Amino acid sequence: MEQGVRHICIKNVKNLPNSCKISIFAAANRSYMIQDDIQQDELFERWRQTVDGGQTPVRVDKYLAEHMAGTSRNRIQTAADAGNVWVNGKPAKSNQKVRGGDIVQVLLDHEPRDYNIQPENIPLNVVYEDECLMVVNKPAGMVVHPGHGNYEHTLLNALAYYLQNDNLDINDPQIGLVHRIDKDTSGLLLIAKTPDAKARLAHQFFEHTTERTYNALVWGRMEQQSGTIEGALARDTRDRTAYRVYDIADHPEAKEAVTHWRVLETLTYVSLVECRLETGRTHQIRVHMKHIGHPLFADEKYGGTEILKGLPTQKYKQFVQNCFALCPRQALHAKTLGFTHPLTGKRMFFDSTWADDMQALIDKWRRYGTEKDEQ
Repeated sequence: MEQGVRHICIKNVKNLPNSCKISIFAAANRSYMIQDDIQQDELFERWRQTVDGGQTPVRVDKYLAEHMAGTSRNRIQTAADAGNVWVNGKPAKSNQKVRGGDIVQVLLDHEPRDYNIQPENIPLNVVYEDECLMVVNKPAGMVVHPGHGNYEHTLLNALAYYLQNDNLDINDPQIGLVHRIDKDTSGLLLIAKTPDAKARLAHQFFEHTTERTYNALVWGRMEQQSGTIEGALARDTRDRTAYRVYDIADHPEAKEAVTHWRVLETLTYVSLVECRLETGRTHQIRVHMKHIGHPLFADEKYGGTEILKGLPTQKYKQFVQNCFALCPRQALHAKTLGFTHPLTGKRMFFDSTWADDMQALIDKWRRYGTEKDEQ
């Protein structure tokens, strides 16, 4: 396959021989990471400009058409309809007026390929490493990939520094991240150090032969001890940074998503659950758990920062607020990761401990269930 091929159809790849599949994934990785199993944290900035102070009020589509070379007004209007044109940090309609001092942005749902990732000496928790791959335990709060609003201090900046001793350039799309987790999710991530490793590992994610489990603290007591959530996901038309469950018949852009869950522990008004991903869509666990009425604890985007269960007392409300302060992010950890080693063929399996804030949060809820003076 030629280097110049940039769009590759993988719709019917399952019908091809394995050797051919690997070649397709290797070619795709020259320009793109496999999108089907990527978890993106947010939109990525492609263009930004601060409106000149002397600018008279003008429609944002007209302003962009005049200032973005080679872009038609019609394309800008289409981008605005899709939620990709923002003014002052919020999505804007084509007819919204911009004035002097306004910040106008054009955002994409994939990272710009011309962004150069700079090495930064940021400590990494490397769980495993050999000549062709790495497994790292990412802390909560670390963005995985530079993007809109986060161009420094990311996991890839840390990897760029770490791998330079091996003469590896993280800007090379043939190596690097095979999948992602959200900024405020902690846990295990897989990194490929060779093109062949990335192609073979990406193939495993595409075929769903990897094993991934997450631990999540969710609001409420589960009626059953286990279950499966099937709900196609797409961006929420009312909030382009969020996702929701859609009926594919009504929303063809939605992607099939399946999450298997089981209860690990019930802690009065919250439950600790294990989620096993059959697919790996953006925000999948967060959206699916909200969909069945059990948002992740402290998940601001999906309603988890409301006190959804418990007592109507001031003491209880203060207890929950203290819990939010202890773990001020969605209580979600990528706990285990299993895959077949791309070189040896050996099955690999990794487990990880919860991040300190999530451990402290769970311990606090455990104590609440036993200490009468807190109830």
